[in-house]
Amino acid sequence: MELDQDWAYLLGAWRTLDVPEGWRAEITEGRIVLTPPPGIGHVRIAAELHKVLTRRLPDEVGVYQRLGVAIVGWRELCVPHLAVVAEAVLRSGEDDDPIDAADVLLAVEITSRSTARQDRTKKLWGYAHAPVPLYLLVDRFDQPGPTVTLYSEPSDGAYGQSVRVPFGKPIELPEPFGVVLETAGFPVP
Repeated sequence: MELDQDWAYLLGAWRTLDVPEGWRAEITEGRIVLTPPPGIGHVRIAAELHKVLTRRLPDEVGVYQRLGVAIVGWRELCVPHLAVVAEAVLRSGEDDDPIDAADVLLAVEITSRSTARQDRTKKLWGYAHAPVPLYLLVDRFDQPGPTVTLYSEPSDGAYGQSVRVPFGKPIELPEPFGVVLETAGFPVP
């Protein structure tokens, strides 16, 4: 099988999966990986971020959960916890297709114990290669304590800038968001 056929096969299998409620199916390293539903702390952070982002965006841009995002050149498919995308992108695709990661304005991942390593490395690398202009990593399991990191300025497969703050400190998202995220209320595991 050629690489393109492998990707088409994986994508076809991903489309037809009957994933249990709340689970996520992603394609990584040539495999389909299932991730169980997140816990309450994780859900609280996602809900707060969703509210803040939705309030600040124009009507033609939306904040989506559980949206398939393909990094086609690398044969990866992520399902970020939150993805900010122009609604025109969603209208232009087929109903069961993932969108191209290059169309994502902001990807947000919130770590769990089982996904922290992948969110810090593989997804960081993939989003930079796409390139996704902004990647917000809410790392509940960072050492020595929980942090929020905003990666920006992707170029040649790496982010040129990053700002990292511990939970409790605010972090600023640039335009088109133009918002300071307050992290003081984020639950610590």
